[in-house]
Amino acid sequence: MTKIGTTLHGIAGVDEAGRGPLIGPMVICGILVSPTKLDEIERSGVRDSKLLSPLSREKIAVKIESIAEKIITRSVSASEIDRLRKRMTMNEIEVREFVEVVKALNPQTVYLDAADVKANRFGARIGEMSGLTLKGAVIVSEHKADSKYPVVSAASIIAKVQRDKAINRLHHRFGDFGSGYPSDPKTIEFVKRLVENKQKLPSIIRHSWDTVRKIRDEVEQIKFE
Repeated sequence: MTKIGTTLHGIAGVDEAGRGPLIGPMVICGILVSPTKLDEIERSGVRDSKLLSPLSREKIAVKIESIAEKIITRSVSASEIDRLRKRMTMNEIEVREFVEVVKALNPQTVYLDAADVKANRFGARIGEMSGLTLKGAVIVSEHKADSKYPVVSAASIIAKVQRDKAINRLHHRFGDFGSGYPSDPKTIEFVKRLVENKQKLPSIIRHSWDTVRKIRDEVEQIKFE
């Protein structure tokens, strides 16, 4: 009989990039590292991806790829997010994607950057739905885990690099709409111009986002003033 936990191996970190933007995909990344390679991950210069320049992220990502035993990335498009949000929350979408990532990694210990306001609940759901808890895995689910654990920082960097590449591809197709985040004036102007010109919003825009609704409402209000 196989003992519980014998199929598990290594230490994993899982994080996402692009949960909040109104344009482009959300990318989830998980990396699996041998316990003997954790020091190498830390020495590679990893930290919260938001504190690094795009060029720095790309350079560090190459180092991470040479150290990690396995890297799993999943991308959820804007149109898929819109479709899923008709029956689930963004937290539930993240849980679903994190589950698929950790199942593919099958780690002995996994560190998660929690999306749920209750970090322990987020970890418990992923552990249960993935089967990792039953296998005896250790699951650490915390807020801001990307700034606490180098293995999560590494996953965050890979996810951000992959999303940046996706955004660059979309720029070539649709023009420069900026970062895709609501805080970016270029992004807001891109959507606003489409609405003002009565053009159909492309599927790269998350139609279900409140920011998009507000832009539509503002344009309509100006029209009737």
